[in-house]
Amino acid sequence: MPELKVTPLGAGQDVGRSCILLSMGGKNIMLDCGMHMGYNDERRFPDFSYITNDGPLTPYIDCVIISHFHLDHCGALPYMSEMVGYNGPIYMTHPTKAIAPILLEDMRKVSVEKKGDQNFFTSQMIKECMKKVVAVTLHQSVMVDSELEIKAYYAGHVLGAAMFWIKVGSQSVVYTGDYNMTPDRHLGAAWIDKCRPDLLISEATYATTIRDSKRCREKDFLKKVHECIDRGGKVLIPVFALGRAQELCILLETYWERMNLKAPIYFALGLTEKANNYYKMFITWTNQKIRKTFVQRNMFDFKHIKPFDKQYIDNPGPMVVFATPGMLHAGLSLTIFKKWAPNENNMIIMPGFCVQGTVGHKILNGAKKVEFENRQVVEVKMSVEYMSFSAHADAKGIMQLIQYCEPRNVMLVHGEAEKIAFLKEKIQQEFNINCYNPANGETNVISTPVKIPIDVSLPLLKSEAKRFNALPPDPKRRRILHGVLVMKDNNICLMDVDEACKEAGINRHVIRFTSTVAINDTGPSLSTAHKLHSLLKEKLPQWAVTFAEGEISVESVLVKVEGDDTEPQKTVYVSWTNQDEDLGSFILSLINSMGQ
Repeated sequence: MPELKVTPLGAGQDVGRSCILLSMGGKNIMLDCGMHMGYNDERRFPDFSYITNDGPLTPYIDCVIISHFHLDHCGALPYMSEMVGYNGPIYMTHPTKAIAPILLEDMRKVSVEKKGDQNFFTSQMIKECMKKVVAVTLHQSVMVDSELEIKAYYAGHVLGAAMFWIKVGSQSVVYTGDYNMTPDRHLGAAWIDKCRPDLLISEATYATTIRDSKRCREKDFLKKVHECIDRGGKVLIPVFALGRAQELCILLETYWERMNLKAPIYFALGLTEKANNYYKMFITWTNQKIRKTFVQRNMFDFKHIKPFDKQYIDNPGPMVVFATPGMLHAGLSLTIFKKWAPNENNMIIMPGFCVQGTVGHKILNGAKKVEFENRQVVEVKMSVEYMSFSAHADAKGIMQLIQYCEPRNVMLVHGEAEKIAFLKEKIQQEFNINCYNPANGETNVISTPVKIPIDVSLPLLKSEAKRFNALPPDPKRRRILHGVLVMKDNNICLMDVDEACKEAGINRHVIRFTSTVAINDTGPSLSTAHKLHSLLKEKLPQWAVTFAEGEISVESVLVKVEGDDTEPQKTVYVSWTNQDEDLGSFILSLINSMGQ
Protein backbone atom coordinates (compact mmCIF):
# COMPACT_ATOMS: atom_id res chain seq x y z
CA MET A 1 0.00 0.00 0.00
CA PRO A 2 1.31 3.53 -0.73
CA GLU A 3 2.46 5.46 2.35
CA LEU A 4 2.74 9.02 3.60
CA LYS A 5 5.58 9.81 6.02
CA VAL A 6 5.33 12.91 8.21
CA THR A 7 8.02 14.13 10.63
CA PRO A 8 7.75 17.43 12.53
CA LEU A 9 11.16 19.10 12.98
CA GLY A 10 9.28 21.78 14.92
CA ALA A 11 5.67 22.38 16.14
CA GLY A 12 5.26 18.70 17.11
CA GLN A 13 3.29 18.93 20.42
CA ASP A 14 4.69 22.46 20.67
CA VAL A 15 3.94 26.00 19.46
CA GLY A 16 6.73 27.75 17.57
CA ARG A 17 9.38 26.74 15.04
CA SER A 18 6.88 25.19 12.61
CA CYS A 19 8.69 22.88 10.21
CA ILE A 20 7.17 19.63 8.96
CA LEU A 21 8.73 17.13 6.57
CA LEU A 22 6.29 15.34 4.30
CA SER A 23 7.27 12.37 2.07
CA MET A 24 4.74 11.16 -0.47
CA GLY A 25 5.07 9.34 -3.77
CA GLY A 26 8.87 9.65 -3.75
CA LYS A 27 8.75 13.44 -3.17
CA ASN A 28 9.99 15.29 -0.06
CA ILE A 29 8.27 18.56 0.85
CA MET A 30 9.13 20.93 3.71
CA LEU A 31 6.04 22.64 5.15
CA ASP A 32 7.04 25.95 6.81
CA CYS A 33 10.46 26.79 8.21
CA GLY A 34 10.00 28.82 11.39
CA MET A 35 11.94 29.79 14.48
CA HIS A 36 11.09 29.47 18.18
CA MET A 37 10.56 32.76 20.03
CA GLY A 38 11.26 31.24 23.45
CA TYR A 39 14.92 30.29 22.77
CA ASN A 40 18.07 32.30 22.06
CA ASP A 41 20.41 29.34 21.35
CA GLU A 42 20.52 26.78 18.50
CA ARG A 43 17.14 25.39 19.64
CA ARG A 44 15.40 28.38 18.05
CA PHE A 45 15.90 26.79 14.57
CA PRO A 46 14.61 23.37 13.44
CA ASP A 47 17.12 20.52 13.59
CA PHE A 48 18.01 20.12 9.90
CA SER A 49 20.57 17.40 10.71
CA TYR A 50 17.55 15.07 10.73
CA ILE A 51 17.51 15.44 6.90
CA THR A 52 21.28 15.19 6.38
CA ASN A 53 24.34 15.63 8.57
CA ASP A 54 26.61 17.04 5.93
CA GLY A 55 26.18 19.26 2.90
CA PRO A 56 23.21 21.18 1.55
CA LEU A 57 19.56 20.05 1.67
CA THR A 58 18.85 20.58 -2.06
CA PRO A 59 19.27 16.88 -3.09
CA TYR A 60 16.86 15.78 -0.34
CA ILE A 61 14.00 18.27 -0.69
CA ASP A 62 11.81 18.86 -3.76
CA CYS A 63 10.19 22.08 -2.54
CA VAL A 64 9.50 24.27 0.50
CA ILE A 65 6.04 25.73 1.18
CA ILE A 66 5.56 28.70 3.51
CA SER A 67 1.99 29.20 4.77
CA HIS A 68 2.31 32.83 6.02
CA PHE A 69 4.78 35.50 7.17
CA HIS A 70 4.74 34.98 10.97
CA LEU A 71 8.26 34.26 12.17
CA ASP A 72 7.33 30.98 13.84
CA HIS A 73 6.55 29.82 10.27
CA CYS A 74 9.22 31.54 8.15
CA GLY A 75 11.88 32.81 10.61
CA ALA A 76 14.45 30.07 9.84
CA LEU A 77 14.08 30.30 6.05
CA PRO A 78 17.28 32.32 5.29
CA TYR A 79 19.22 30.16 7.78
CA MET A 80 18.01 26.99 6.02
CA SER A 81 18.51 28.19 2.43
CA GLU A 82 21.73 30.21 2.80
CA MET A 83 23.59 28.77 5.81
CA VAL A 84 22.57 25.10 5.68
CA GLY A 85 22.13 25.26 1.88
CA TYR A 86 19.02 24.87 -0.29
CA ASN A 87 18.60 25.99 -3.91
CA GLY A 88 15.19 24.57 -4.80
CA PRO A 89 11.88 26.44 -5.12
CA ILE A 90 10.15 28.08 -2.12
CA TYR A 91 6.41 28.65 -2.57
CA MET A 92 4.34 31.33 -0.79
CA THR A 93 1.57 33.81 -1.65
CA HIS A 94 2.25 37.32 -3.01
CA PRO A 95 1.52 39.18 0.30
CA THR A 96 3.76 36.72 2.19
CA LYS A 97 6.57 37.29 -0.31
CA ALA A 98 6.23 41.07 0.15
CA ILE A 99 6.03 41.11 3.97
CA ALA A 100 8.23 38.19 5.13
CA PRO A 101 11.59 39.87 4.25
CA ILE A 102 10.63 42.98 6.28
CA LEU A 103 9.89 40.89 9.38
CA LEU A 104 13.03 38.79 8.87
CA GLU A 105 15.19 41.93 8.61
CA ASP A 106 13.56 43.39 11.73
CA MET A 107 14.21 40.20 13.68
CA ARG A 108 17.82 40.11 12.42
CA LYS A 109 18.37 43.66 13.70
CA VAL A 110 16.97 42.81 17.13
CA SER A 111 18.98 39.56 17.41
CA VAL A 112 22.31 40.64 15.94
CA GLU A 113 22.57 44.38 16.52
CA LYS A 114 20.86 44.61 19.91
CA LYS A 115 21.51 41.19 21.47
CA GLY A 116 24.82 40.54 19.67
CA ASP A 117 23.88 37.03 18.51
CA GLN A 118 26.40 35.07 16.45
CA ASN A 119 25.53 32.34 13.93
CA PHE A 120 22.70 34.38 12.48
CA PHE A 121 21.83 35.21 8.86
CA THR A 122 22.73 38.59 7.28
CA SER A 123 20.64 41.11 5.29
CA GLN A 124 22.25 39.83 2.09
CA MET A 125 21.21 36.27 2.95
CA ILE A 126 17.57 37.39 3.30
CA LYS A 127 17.76 38.95 -0.20
CA GLU A 128 19.36 35.81 -1.68
CA CYS A 129 16.76 33.61 0.00
CA MET A 130 13.86 35.68 -1.39
CA LYS A 131 15.22 35.23 -4.94
CA LYS A 132 14.30 31.53 -4.65
CA VAL A 133 10.67 32.34 -3.85
CA VAL A 134 7.92 31.52 -6.36
CA ALA A 135 4.78 33.53 -5.55
CA VAL A 136 1.44 31.73 -6.02
CA THR A 137 -2.09 33.01 -6.43
CA LEU A 138 -5.07 31.50 -4.59
CA HIS A 139 -6.70 28.50 -6.36
CA GLN A 140 -3.89 28.47 -8.93
CA SER A 141 -2.74 24.93 -9.68
CA VAL A 142 1.07 24.90 -9.68
CA MET A 143 3.08 21.97 -11.03
CA VAL A 144 6.37 21.84 -9.07
CA ASP A 145 7.49 19.08 -11.45
CA SER A 146 5.70 16.57 -13.67
CA GLU A 147 4.22 14.71 -10.65
CA LEU A 148 4.00 17.18 -7.74
CA GLU A 149 1.08 19.61 -7.78
CA ILE A 150 0.18 22.29 -5.17
CA LYS A 151 -2.72 24.71 -4.76
CA ALA A 152 -3.21 27.53 -2.21
CA TYR A 153 -6.51 28.33 -0.42
CA TYR A 154 -7.52 31.33 1.71
CA ALA A 155 -6.75 30.78 5.42
CA GLY A 156 -7.85 34.07 7.09
CA HIS A 157 -5.43 34.45 10.09
CA VAL A 158 -3.21 37.22 8.62
CA LEU A 159 -2.84 38.94 5.29
CA GLY A 160 -1.65 36.42 2.69
CA ALA A 161 -2.02 33.32 4.91
CA ALA A 162 -2.83 30.21 2.89
CA MET A 163 -3.61 26.54 3.33
CA PHE A 164 -1.92 24.30 0.79
CA TRP A 165 -3.30 21.23 -0.99
CA ILE A 166 -0.46 18.96 -2.14
CA LYS A 167 -0.88 16.07 -4.57
CA VAL A 168 1.49 13.42 -5.91
CA GLY A 169 -0.09 10.71 -8.07
CA SER A 170 -3.24 9.55 -6.29
CA GLN A 171 -2.11 10.76 -2.82
CA SER A 172 -3.11 14.16 -1.46
CA VAL A 173 -2.44 16.13 1.74
CA VAL A 174 -3.81 19.45 3.04
CA TYR A 175 -1.54 21.55 5.27
CA THR A 176 -3.45 24.34 7.01
CA GLY A 177 -0.60 26.48 8.42
CA ASP A 178 -2.42 28.83 10.84
CA TYR A 179 -6.04 29.55 9.97
CA ASN A 180 -9.19 31.15 11.32
CA MET A 181 -12.67 29.79 10.65
CA THR A 182 -14.45 32.99 11.75
CA PRO A 183 -14.23 36.26 9.79
CA ASP A 184 -13.00 39.35 11.67
CA ARG A 185 -12.90 43.10 11.09
CA HIS A 186 -10.28 42.99 8.38
CA LEU A 187 -10.07 39.42 7.03
CA GLY A 188 -12.53 36.77 5.84
CA ALA A 189 -12.85 33.18 7.14
CA ALA A 190 -10.73 30.30 5.85
CA TRP A 191 -12.13 28.37 2.91
CA ILE A 192 -11.17 25.19 1.05
CA ASP A 193 -12.75 22.80 -1.48
CA LYS A 194 -14.29 19.54 -0.26
CA CYS A 195 -11.11 17.84 -1.43
CA ARG A 196 -11.19 14.67 0.77
CA PRO A 197 -7.40 14.40 1.23
CA ASP A 198 -5.61 11.31 2.57
CA LEU A 199 -4.28 13.50 5.39
CA LEU A 200 -5.20 16.87 6.89
CA ILE A 201 -2.33 18.44 8.89
CA SER A 202 -4.01 21.06 11.08
CA GLU A 203 -2.73 23.56 13.63
CA ALA A 204 -4.17 23.11 17.11
CA THR A 205 -3.03 26.21 19.06
CA TYR A 206 -6.44 26.45 20.75
CA ALA A 207 -7.22 22.73 20.79
CA THR A 208 -9.32 22.90 23.99
CA THR A 209 -10.76 26.41 23.68
CA ILE A 210 -14.13 27.42 22.36
CA ARG A 211 -14.09 31.19 22.22
CA ASP A 212 -17.04 33.28 23.31
CA SER A 213 -18.73 35.62 20.86
CA LYS A 214 -16.42 38.14 19.26
CA ARG A 215 -18.74 41.03 20.09
CA CYS A 216 -18.53 40.30 23.84
CA ARG A 217 -14.73 40.22 23.67
CA GLU A 218 -14.61 43.51 21.78
CA LYS A 219 -16.97 45.19 24.29
CA ASP A 220 -14.89 43.90 27.19
CA PHE A 221 -11.66 45.12 25.56
CA LEU A 222 -13.05 48.64 24.92
CA LYS A 223 -14.50 48.84 28.46
CA LYS A 224 -11.15 47.94 30.05
CA VAL A 225 -9.19 50.40 27.88
CA HIS A 226 -11.74 53.16 28.65
CA GLU A 227 -11.64 52.52 32.42
CA CYS A 228 -7.83 52.63 32.47
CA ILE A 229 -7.80 55.90 30.46
CA ASP A 230 -10.40 57.43 32.84
CA ARG A 231 -8.19 56.79 35.87
CA GLY A 232 -5.26 58.43 34.09
CA GLY A 233 -3.42 55.15 33.35
CA LYS A 234 -1.47 54.07 30.32
CA VAL A 235 -2.46 51.01 28.26
CA LEU A 236 0.21 48.90 26.56
CA ILE A 237 -0.98 46.48 23.87
CA PRO A 238 1.88 44.28 22.60
CA VAL A 239 1.13 43.12 19.05
CA PHE A 240 2.87 41.69 16.03
CA ALA A 241 3.03 44.33 13.32
CA LEU A 242 0.59 42.57 11.06
CA GLY A 243 -2.73 40.99 11.81
CA ARG A 244 -4.18 41.62 15.28
CA ALA A 245 -2.65 45.10 15.19
CA GLN A 246 -4.83 46.18 12.25
CA GLU A 247 -7.83 44.45 13.79
CA LEU A 248 -7.53 46.32 17.12
CA CYS A 249 -6.64 49.62 15.43
CA ILE A 250 -9.89 49.53 13.45
CA LEU A 251 -11.77 48.70 16.67
CA LEU A 252 -10.23 51.55 18.75
CA GLU A 253 -10.42 54.06 15.88
CA THR A 254 -14.20 53.57 15.53
CA TYR A 255 -14.71 53.64 19.34
CA TRP A 256 -12.66 56.86 19.80
CA GLU A 257 -14.68 58.46 16.98
CA ARG A 258 -17.99 57.37 18.51
CA MET A 259 -17.15 58.34 22.12
CA ASN A 260 -15.25 61.50 21.12
CA LEU A 261 -12.27 60.51 23.32
CA LYS A 262 -9.19 62.73 23.45
CA ALA A 263 -6.49 60.47 24.96
CA PRO A 264 -3.80 59.79 22.36
CA ILE A 265 -3.39 56.38 20.71
CA TYR A 266 0.10 55.64 19.41
CA PHE A 267 1.42 52.97 17.14
CA ALA A 268 5.14 52.08 17.18
CA LEU A 269 6.40 53.30 13.84
CA GLY A 270 8.59 51.54 11.31
CA LEU A 271 7.30 48.11 10.56
CA THR A 272 3.66 48.98 10.89
CA GLU A 273 3.71 51.87 8.51
CA LYS A 274 5.02 49.49 5.87
CA ALA A 275 2.52 46.91 7.05
CA ASN A 276 -0.47 49.21 6.53
CA ASN A 277 0.84 50.04 3.07
CA TYR A 278 0.76 46.34 2.24
CA TYR A 279 -2.81 46.09 3.51
CA LYS A 280 -3.69 48.90 1.11
CA MET A 281 -1.80 47.16 -1.69
CA PHE A 282 -3.32 43.71 -1.15
CA ILE A 283 -6.85 44.97 -0.49
CA THR A 284 -8.34 41.95 -2.33
CA TRP A 285 -7.13 39.68 0.51
CA THR A 286 -9.18 41.59 3.11
CA ASN A 287 -12.88 41.14 3.80
CA GLN A 288 -15.93 42.43 1.91
CA LYS A 289 -16.64 45.40 4.20
CA ILE A 290 -13.12 46.83 3.89
CA ARG A 291 -13.17 46.37 0.13
CA LYS A 292 -16.49 48.23 -0.09
CA THR A 293 -15.28 51.04 2.20
CA PHE A 294 -12.11 51.27 0.14
CA VAL A 295 -14.07 52.96 -2.66
CA GLN A 296 -14.73 56.02 -0.41
CA ARG A 297 -11.74 55.89 1.95
CA ASN A 298 -8.99 53.56 3.10
CA MET A 299 -9.78 51.75 6.38
CA PHE A 300 -6.07 51.73 7.20
CA ASP A 301 -5.71 55.53 7.12
CA PHE A 302 -6.30 56.21 10.83
CA LYS A 303 -7.41 59.60 12.18
CA HIS A 304 -6.91 59.02 15.94
CA ILE A 305 -3.85 56.74 15.81
CA LYS A 306 -0.51 58.55 15.61
CA PRO A 307 3.07 57.30 15.21
CA PHE A 308 4.92 56.66 18.47
CA ASP A 309 8.25 58.16 19.50
CA LYS A 310 10.40 56.64 22.29
CA GLN A 311 10.47 59.95 24.20
CA TYR A 312 6.68 59.65 24.71
CA ILE A 313 7.25 56.73 27.16
CA ASP A 314 7.65 59.13 30.12
CA ASN A 315 4.90 61.56 29.01
CA PRO A 316 2.38 62.25 31.81
CA GLY A 317 -1.31 61.48 31.40
CA PRO A 318 -3.25 58.62 29.81
CA MET A 319 -2.37 57.04 26.48
CA VAL A 320 -2.80 53.80 24.54
CA VAL A 321 0.27 52.34 22.83
CA PHE A 322 0.47 49.48 20.36
CA ALA A 323 4.04 48.17 20.30
CA THR A 324 5.81 45.21 18.76
CA PRO A 325 6.56 42.34 19.33
CA GLY A 326 3.46 40.62 20.66
CA MET A 327 5.03 38.18 23.15
CA LEU A 328 7.21 40.75 25.00
CA HIS A 329 10.38 38.81 24.21
CA ALA A 330 12.36 41.84 22.90
CA GLY A 331 11.96 45.18 21.20
CA LEU A 332 9.93 48.28 22.01
CA SER A 333 7.02 46.52 23.73
CA LEU A 334 9.45 45.11 26.28
CA THR A 335 11.14 48.52 26.84
CA ILE A 336 7.75 50.17 27.52
CA PHE A 337 6.68 47.27 29.76
CA LYS A 338 9.77 47.71 31.98
CA LYS A 339 8.93 51.42 32.42
CA TRP A 340 5.18 51.11 33.00
CA ALA A 341 4.93 47.80 34.93
CA PRO A 342 5.58 49.23 38.46
CA ASN A 343 2.59 51.65 38.25
CA GLU A 344 -0.73 50.10 39.36
CA ASN A 345 -2.81 52.58 37.30
CA ASN A 346 -1.35 51.18 34.09
CA MET A 347 -2.58 48.17 32.21
CA ILE A 348 -1.19 45.66 29.72
CA ILE A 349 -3.56 43.78 27.42
CA MET A 350 -2.15 40.64 25.80
CA PRO A 351 -4.27 40.00 22.71
CA GLY A 352 -2.68 36.74 21.54
CA PHE A 353 -0.88 33.52 22.36
CA CYS A 354 2.49 33.67 24.18
CA VAL A 355 5.12 30.95 23.85
CA GLN A 356 6.73 29.49 26.97
CA GLY A 357 9.92 31.29 27.91
CA THR A 358 8.73 34.77 26.86
CA VAL A 359 7.97 37.61 29.31
CA GLY A 360 4.39 37.60 28.01
CA HIS A 361 3.95 33.98 29.08
CA LYS A 362 5.41 34.70 32.53
CA ILE A 363 3.13 37.65 33.36
CA LEU A 364 0.04 35.85 32.04
CA ASN A 365 0.85 33.05 34.50
CA GLY A 366 0.77 35.58 37.36
CA ALA A 367 4.48 36.49 37.79
CA LYS A 368 4.71 39.58 40.04
CA LYS A 369 8.44 40.00 39.42
CA VAL A 370 10.31 39.45 36.19
CA GLU A 371 14.07 39.03 36.11
CA PHE A 372 16.10 39.97 32.99
CA GLU A 373 19.56 38.92 31.74
CA ASN A 374 21.36 41.90 33.31
CA ARG A 375 19.94 40.96 36.75
CA GLN A 376 17.39 43.75 36.44
CA VAL A 377 14.18 42.86 38.31
CA VAL A 378 10.91 44.54 37.33
CA GLU A 379 7.93 44.52 39.69
CA VAL A 380 4.64 43.96 37.90
CA LYS A 381 2.03 46.16 39.60
CA MET A 382 0.14 47.14 36.46
CA SER A 383 -3.00 45.11 35.77
CA VAL A 384 -2.46 42.26 33.29
CA GLU A 385 -5.35 41.26 31.04
CA TYR A 386 -5.50 38.45 28.50
CA MET A 387 -8.03 38.78 25.70
CA SER A 388 -7.91 36.32 22.87
CA PHE A 389 -8.04 38.28 19.66
CA SER A 390 -5.85 35.56 18.28
CA ALA A 391 -6.62 34.64 14.69
CA HIS A 392 -6.29 30.89 15.19
CA ALA A 393 -9.11 28.39 14.79
CA ASP A 394 -10.55 27.24 18.12
CA ALA A 395 -11.64 23.64 18.78
CA LYS A 396 -14.99 24.28 17.10
CA GLY A 397 -13.25 25.75 14.03
CA ILE A 398 -10.89 22.74 13.73
CA MET A 399 -13.88 20.35 13.91
CA GLN A 400 -15.69 22.45 11.27
CA LEU A 401 -12.76 22.18 8.88
CA ILE A 402 -12.53 18.40 9.34
CA GLN A 403 -16.26 18.05 8.76
CA TYR A 404 -16.07 20.11 5.58
CA CYS A 405 -12.79 18.76 4.17
CA GLU A 406 -13.61 15.06 4.88
CA PRO A 407 -10.01 13.79 5.24
CA ARG A 408 -9.17 10.09 5.71
CA ASN A 409 -6.67 10.92 8.49
CA VAL A 410 -5.92 13.98 10.64
CA MET A 411 -2.65 15.14 12.17
CA LEU A 412 -2.51 17.86 14.86
CA VAL A 413 0.56 20.09 15.16
CA HIS A 414 1.35 23.60 16.52
CA GLY A 415 -0.27 23.05 19.92
CA GLU A 416 0.57 21.98 23.48
CA ALA A 417 0.84 18.23 24.09
CA GLU A 418 -2.02 17.77 26.64
CA LYS A 419 -4.42 19.99 24.68
CA ILE A 420 -3.69 18.16 21.43
CA ALA A 421 -4.19 14.77 23.15
CA PHE A 422 -7.65 15.92 24.33
CA LEU A 423 -8.72 17.10 20.86
CA LYS A 424 -7.31 13.93 19.27
CA GLU A 425 -9.74 11.83 21.37
CA LYS A 426 -12.65 14.06 20.35
CA ILE A 427 -11.81 13.80 16.63
CA GLN A 428 -11.51 10.01 16.78
CA GLN A 429 -14.84 9.72 18.63
CA GLU A 430 -16.78 12.13 16.44
CA PHE A 431 -15.44 11.33 12.96
CA ASN A 432 -14.21 7.76 13.49
CA ILE A 433 -10.93 8.50 11.67
CA ASN A 434 -7.29 8.08 12.72
CA CYS A 435 -5.75 11.12 14.35
CA TYR A 436 -1.99 11.57 14.88
CA ASN A 437 -0.03 13.93 17.16
CA PRO A 438 3.70 13.26 16.65
CA ALA A 439 6.38 14.91 18.81
CA ASN A 440 9.35 16.67 17.19
CA GLY A 441 11.59 14.16 15.42
CA GLU A 442 8.94 11.41 15.53
CA THR A 443 7.87 9.96 12.16
CA ASN A 444 4.29 8.85 11.52
CA VAL A 445 3.74 6.45 8.61
CA ILE A 446 0.21 6.55 7.22
CA SER A 447 -1.03 3.96 4.70
CA THR A 448 -3.24 5.30 1.92
CA PRO A 449 -5.55 3.26 -0.32
CA VAL A 450 -4.45 2.49 -3.87
CA LYS A 451 -6.46 4.66 -6.22
CA ILE A 452 -6.30 4.00 -9.96
CA PRO A 453 -7.30 7.06 -11.97
CA ILE A 454 -9.44 6.24 -15.01
CA ASP A 455 -10.33 8.51 -17.92
CA VAL A 456 -13.82 8.29 -19.39
CA SER A 457 -14.37 8.91 -23.10
CA LEU A 458 -16.49 11.91 -24.06
CA PRO A 459 -19.01 9.99 -26.26
CA LEU A 460 -19.73 7.63 -23.34
CA LEU A 461 -20.31 10.53 -20.93
CA LYS A 462 -22.54 12.30 -23.45
CA SER A 463 -24.69 9.25 -24.12
CA GLU A 464 -25.09 8.61 -20.35
CA ALA A 465 -25.99 12.28 -19.76
CA LYS A 466 -28.56 12.16 -22.58
CA ARG A 467 -30.22 9.08 -21.06
CA PHE A 468 -30.11 10.50 -17.52
CA ASN A 469 -31.55 13.90 -18.52
CA ALA A 470 -34.44 12.23 -20.37
CA LEU A 471 -35.62 10.67 -17.08
CA PRO A 472 -37.69 12.52 -14.44
CA PRO A 473 -35.46 14.22 -11.82
CA ASP A 474 -34.53 12.00 -8.88
CA PRO A 475 -31.54 13.04 -6.72
CA LYS A 476 -31.23 9.50 -5.30
CA ARG A 477 -30.99 7.73 -8.66
CA ARG A 478 -27.54 6.29 -9.23
CA ARG A 479 -25.73 7.17 -12.41
CA ILE A 480 -24.13 4.07 -13.89
CA LEU A 481 -21.71 4.01 -16.80
CA HIS A 482 -21.56 0.82 -18.88
CA GLY A 483 -18.44 0.49 -20.95
CA VAL A 484 -15.21 -1.36 -21.62
CA LEU A 485 -11.94 -0.64 -19.74
CA VAL A 486 -9.19 -0.14 -22.29
CA MET A 487 -5.54 0.08 -21.20
CA LYS A 488 -3.20 1.89 -23.56
CA ASP A 489 0.23 3.51 -22.93
CA ASN A 490 -0.17 2.98 -19.13
CA ASN A 491 -3.46 4.94 -19.18
CA ILE A 492 -6.81 3.35 -18.48
CA CYS A 493 -9.93 4.62 -20.22
CA LEU A 494 -13.57 3.60 -19.97
CA MET A 495 -15.07 3.58 -23.47
CA ASP A 496 -18.28 2.85 -25.27
CA VAL A 497 -18.24 -0.72 -26.73
CA ASP A 498 -18.14 0.40 -30.38
CA GLU A 499 -15.42 2.93 -29.58
CA ALA A 500 -13.36 0.26 -27.78
CA CYS A 501 -13.67 -2.16 -30.71
CA LYS A 502 -12.55 0.58 -33.08
CA GLU A 503 -9.60 1.45 -30.79
CA ALA A 504 -8.54 -2.22 -30.61
CA GLY A 505 -9.20 -2.81 -34.35
CA ILE A 506 -11.56 -5.75 -33.83
CA ASN A 507 -15.07 -6.49 -35.08
CA ARG A 508 -17.82 -6.30 -32.53
CA HIS A 509 -19.70 -9.53 -31.82
CA VAL A 510 -23.12 -9.34 -30.26
CA ILE A 511 -24.56 -12.24 -28.25
CA ARG A 512 -28.33 -12.48 -28.15
CA PHE A 513 -30.21 -14.53 -25.58
CA THR A 514 -33.66 -15.84 -26.48
CA SER A 515 -36.25 -17.36 -24.15
CA THR A 516 -39.71 -18.68 -24.96
CA VAL A 517 -42.71 -18.40 -22.67
CA ALA A 518 -46.03 -20.19 -23.18
CA ILE A 519 -49.07 -18.14 -22.12
CA ASN A 520 -52.80 -18.77 -22.35
CA ASP A 521 -54.69 -15.98 -24.10
CA THR A 522 -57.68 -16.53 -26.38
CA GLY A 523 -57.98 -14.41 -29.49
CA PRO A 524 -55.55 -13.45 -32.22
CA SER A 525 -51.78 -13.17 -31.59
CA LEU A 526 -51.89 -9.45 -32.42
CA SER A 527 -54.29 -8.68 -29.57
CA THR A 528 -51.97 -10.62 -27.17
CA ALA A 529 -49.07 -8.51 -28.45
CA HIS A 530 -51.10 -5.32 -27.81
CA LYS A 531 -51.84 -6.46 -24.24
CA LEU A 532 -48.13 -7.12 -23.66
CA HIS A 533 -47.28 -3.70 -25.14
CA SER A 534 -49.68 -1.98 -22.69
CA LEU A 535 -48.28 -3.97 -19.75
CA LEU A 536 -44.66 -3.08 -20.61
CA LYS A 537 -45.52 0.61 -21.09
CA GLU A 538 -47.15 0.61 -17.65
CA LYS A 539 -44.30 -1.24 -15.94
CA LEU A 540 -41.46 0.61 -17.74
CA PRO A 541 -42.57 4.25 -17.73
CA GLN A 542 -39.00 5.51 -18.05
CA TRP A 543 -38.18 3.49 -21.15
CA ALA A 544 -39.19 3.96 -24.79
CA VAL A 545 -41.44 0.95 -25.55
CA THR A 546 -42.25 0.74 -29.30
CA PHE A 547 -44.64 -1.51 -31.22
CA ALA A 548 -44.16 -2.16 -34.94
CA GLU A 549 -45.16 -5.00 -37.26
CA GLY A 550 -46.31 -7.16 -34.37
CA GLU A 551 -42.95 -6.81 -32.51
CA ILE A 552 -42.41 -4.94 -29.24
CA SER A 553 -38.92 -3.43 -28.71
CA VAL A 554 -37.31 -1.84 -25.63
CA GLU A 555 -33.64 -0.92 -26.24
CA SER A 556 -32.19 -4.20 -27.65
CA VAL A 557 -34.96 -6.37 -26.14
CA LEU A 558 -37.42 -7.77 -28.71
CA VAL A 559 -40.75 -9.42 -27.79
CA LYS A 560 -42.70 -11.38 -30.44
CA VAL A 561 -45.94 -13.35 -30.07
CA GLU A 562 -46.66 -16.42 -32.24
CA GLY A 563 -49.50 -18.94 -32.25
CA ASP A 564 -52.71 -20.00 -33.95
CA ASP A 565 -55.48 -17.39 -33.60
CA THR A 566 -57.99 -20.18 -32.90
CA GLU A 567 -55.85 -21.79 -30.17
CA PRO A 568 -55.76 -20.26 -26.62
CA GLN A 569 -52.03 -21.05 -26.09
CA LYS A 570 -49.51 -18.55 -27.51
CA THR A 571 -45.71 -18.65 -27.60
CA VAL A 572 -43.87 -15.47 -26.65
CA TYR A 573 -40.24 -15.08 -27.76
CA VAL A 574 -38.12 -12.68 -25.66
CA SER A 575 -34.60 -11.93 -26.92
CA TRP A 576 -31.96 -9.45 -25.77
CA THR A 577 -28.27 -8.66 -26.14
CA ASN A 578 -25.77 -9.14 -23.32
CA GLN A 579 -25.57 -5.39 -22.57
CA ASP A 580 -29.31 -5.30 -21.74
CA GLU A 581 -29.16 -8.37 -19.51
CA ASP A 582 -30.98 -6.70 -16.58
CA LEU A 583 -33.74 -5.24 -18.75
CA GLY A 584 -34.23 -8.51 -20.67
CA SER A 585 -34.46 -10.54 -17.45
CA PHE A 586 -36.99 -8.07 -16.00
CA ILE A 587 -39.27 -8.24 -19.09
CA LEU A 588 -38.99 -12.03 -19.15
CA SER A 589 -40.07 -12.28 -15.49
CA LEU A 590 -43.03 -9.94 -16.22
CA ILE A 591 -44.24 -12.14 -19.11
CA ASN A 592 -43.68 -15.29 -17.02
CA SER A 593 -45.92 -13.91 -14.27
CA MET A 594 -48.58 -13.10 -16.91
CA GLY A 595 -48.32 -16.68 -18.21
CA GLN A 596 -49.07 -18.08 -14.77
